[in-house]
Amino acid sequence: MAVTDEAIEKIKGMIVSGALRPGDRLPKESELAAELGLSRNSLREAVRALSLIRILDVRQGDGTYVTSLDPQLLLEALSFVVDFHRDDTVLEFLAVRRILEPAATAMAASRISEQQLKALSAQLDRLGDDPSVEELVASDLDFHRGIVQSSGNSVLCSLLDGLSGPTTRARIWRGLTQEDAVSRTLHEHRMILAALRDRDAEAARSWATVHIASVEQWLRASL
Repeated sequence: MAVTDEAIEKIKGMIVSGALRPGDRLPKESELAAELGLSRNSLREAVRALSLIRILDVRQGDGTYVTSLDPQLLLEALSFVVDFHRDDTVLEFLAVRRILEPAATAMAASRISEQQLKALSAQLDRLGDDPSVEELVASDLDFHRGIVQSSGNSVLCSLLDGLSGPTTRARIWRGLTQEDAVSRTLHEHRMILAALRDRDAEAARSWATVHIASVEQWLRASL
């Protein structure tokens, strides 16, 4: 494993230094192994590991390339890791979301377009006043994703997308066990949207905090 780690670090060093750039094709395996002073087997294992976390793209019959290194692509690995959370750590994920999402919502207040505001409003109208829990959770994910995308920060958007797994489960549990969860969620969404429409960043931040904290508070009492 130590030899594979060394190989990973050497390839990483080539990318960080600019010797390999996004979209570049890696030299042939035998050439690269000789250049880096590695065995072909350890190089192969390193390439396999880096392809799993979307640093490298192995194309059968064509070669191995450095990916675009786009933050959204690289942070996909976060979703994979998050799926292995334990139920007792879901509060920690919610706590991180409570830090990041209100900030993104506040950023969106000055950047969101009228067209995006109309789309969010239409989405809430389509949902109606009495959606199923499944419909509400799906809409909730789309609603917040649309707002975070409007913040203009792709890294923040990818991070929050990656944190949605365990928090989705929490919202489902809440919807199944708390009588006013649906109406409260719909009300909070409307208030967030109103703050965005008013271009009031602090109100948008506050309502987003209330929205996430209510789920967190309920879950803390339930565990």
